[in-house]
Amino acid sequence: MKAIFFSAMIILALSFLKSQAQVDTLQSVNLLDELTATNTDSVKLLPDNFVITQRMMWGERGLMRNFKAFELTPEERQKELKIRRGMLVTHQIMGFSTLGLMVAQGFVGSSLYKGNYDKKDVHEALAAGINIGYFTTASLSLFAPPKMLDERKGYSSIKLHKALAIVHLSGMIATNILAAQLESNPDLKPYHRAAAFTTFGAFAASMVVIKF
Repeated sequence: MKAIFFSAMIILALSFLKSQAQVDTLQSVNLLDELTATNTDSVKLLPDNFVITQRMMWGERGLMRNFKAFELTPEERQKELKIRRGMLVTHQIMGFSTLGLMVAQGFVGSSLYKGNYDKKDVHEALAAGINIGYFTTASLSLFAPPKMLDERKGYSSIKLHKALAIVHLSGMIATNILAAQLESNPDLKPYHRAAAFTTFGAFAASMVVIKF
């Protein structure tokens, strides 16, 4: 059963990455055509709204604008979009890898709750791997160059993905805080477990909605 589950996850991840790469490639080609066919003075190079971490790095006065290679020009923005695509593909791969670690942690955690404390070291090692994977995944998205266009109005899978990100980020922080308190206060175990499952559910859903 576990093997079937992990195989399904791998197939889903590969199909998603393939379709996303095709979409990104098409968008990149369309953008290049637009930039080369339009007067560069009239081309809008940055969206009106993007997250503060991207603005700090890639805004008109962002840190990266101090380097000649990242001047705000159509040619350099084209390069930035390639960097963005690479970072987001890595973001997706890291996300699925972290999700796999979360699944494994669920089995190990359940075993610990049943009193099998010989797996405590494995639980702690998985927790470290999840934290590294999770925050690396988040950073790849938060610090990627912004896209060219603003989000369209109304519902979109990207907006739902971002809303779920708030939920699983909050759950991730709560899970870590509660984990640090468990040794001194074992009564927090149910809350720790609830936070962990909430984090997993929101994280898994955020991966799925991008595909569907």
